[in-house]
Amino acid sequence: MRPVTIAFALAAGILLGGAGYWLGARQHASAPVAKQLYHCPMHPTYVSDKPGECPICHMTLVPIGADGVTTREPAPVAGRASVALTPERRQILGLRTEAVAEKRLYRTLRTVGRVAVDERRLHHVHVKYDGYVEQLFVDFTGKYVRAGEPLLGIYSPDLVATQQEYLLAFRARRELLRGGADLAQGSQGLLEAARQRLLFWDIRPEDITRLETTGEVMRALRVYAEHGGYVVQKMAYHGMRVTPADTLYDIADLSHLWVLADVYESDLPLVRLGMRGELSVPYLPGQSWSGAVTYIAPTVEEQTRTVKVRLEVENEGDVLKPDMFADVVLKADLGQGLALPEGAVIDTGERKLVFVDAPDGHLEPREVQLGAKVGSEFQVLAGLAKGERVATSANFLLDSESSLKAAIGALAGQSPAPGHRH
Repeated sequence: MRPVTIAFALAAGILLGGAGYWLGARQHASAPVAKQLYHCPMHPTYVSDKPGECPICHMTLVPIGADGVTTREPAPVAGRASVALTPERRQILGLRTEAVAEKRLYRTLRTVGRVAVDERRLHHVHVKYDGYVEQLFVDFTGKYVRAGEPLLGIYSPDLVATQQEYLLAFRARRELLRGGADLAQGSQGLLEAARQRLLFWDIRPEDITRLETTGEVMRALRVYAEHGGYVVQKMAYHGMRVTPADTLYDIADLSHLWVLADVYESDLPLVRLGMRGELSVPYLPGQSWSGAVTYIAPTVEEQTRTVKVRLEVENEGDVLKPDMFADVVLKADLGQGLALPEGAVIDTGERKLVFVDAPDGHLEPREVQLGAKVGSEFQVLAGLAKGERVATSANFLLDSESSLKAAIGALAGQSPAPGHRH
C-alpha cells in the first residue's frame, strides 16, 4: 500500500473516533436521570413512582435505593446501623417479634431456709427456792405436756416452814374471830404475809386452799407447766438438788414456727417486712405453708454473704419439725411496669441493646435500661414505650449486620487525608 493511502486511513480513523466520542458524550448528557421509586416495606412487590400509602396495608411508602435496600437516617446507637429485611429474608432467618407490654411485675426469689422454734413460745421451767427433786412426772425429752400438767415434785425446807407458818396464822385467825372482830383484825396481817410468800414462790392458789382445808403440810410441792408444748430439753433428774439458777425443763410450743431463710445481699432491696412467702419440703410433695416476713437481720453473714430473713408459719398437725431444711419462695411486688422478653436483649458488657421493629420495616438498634429480671422477662426502666415491637430471635445475626453496616458507613464517610491524590 502506498504511503499516501496509509496516511489518509489514519486521519479518517482519528476523525471517526473523535466524532464517536462527541456523540457518546452528548448522548450521555441528554440521557434522562433515573427517577426515584418507592415501595411498601411489608409488600415490596408494590412499587410506585411517587410517595404515598400502600393500597394493601396503608403503610407509608419508603424510597428504594440503587441497591434495592431502603434508606434511612443513621441509628442513634454508636457503632450500630438500622437493618432492613424483606419479608422473605425475615422468614429465612426465622425472625420473630413481640410487643413490649405493661403488666404487674413480680420478682421471684428462691432460697433455702431452716425451721426454728419461735423464741417467744419457748418456756424455761425453774423454781424460786432451794430444794430436792422427789417426784418426776415428765421423765423424758420430747414428751408433750399440757398447760397445768404437773412436771415434778420438790421438797424444800423453806416451803415446809412457810406452810407451817401459814397454818398457824390461819388457825389463830379462826380462833380470834370467835373472840371478836378487833382481835381477828390483828392476825389478818400475819396470814396475808404468809400467803403472799407462798404466791411469790409460785405456789398455786388451789394448793393454798387445799392446805387450809386439810390442815396438812405437803412435804413435796408440785411444779406445774404454765404453757403447753413439747419438752425439747430436760435437765431435771430424780434426787437432784435444785436452786433458782437451775433450768429444769425447756418447753416449746411448736404450733407456730419460724423459718430462717438466707437471702443474698444483692436481692435484699426486694425484700420488705410483710411480704408473703411460700414454704415447701421436698419429701412432702403437694404440701406448702405460707407466712409473712416479720424480721430482716441487720447484718450480713461474712462467709455466705447472705442475710437472715424470718418468716412465721402455722404448723398445723405438727408436720414441720425444728431444724428441718425447706425451700422458700418469696415474691416481690415491683408494681406496674413495662416487661421485655429476655431473648430480645443483647448484652455487650457495656450496654444493653434491642432491635425495635419500626413501622417502615426497619429494625432499629436501641439502647435500653433494664431493671430486675422477672421470670423470663426484664423490667424496662427506660428506652422503650408500650406497644413497640422488638426482635426476640436472630438477634445476633441482626447485631452482626448492624455492626457491619455501621463500619462500612463510617469508612465511606471518611475524607481523604490532606495532600493525598489519586
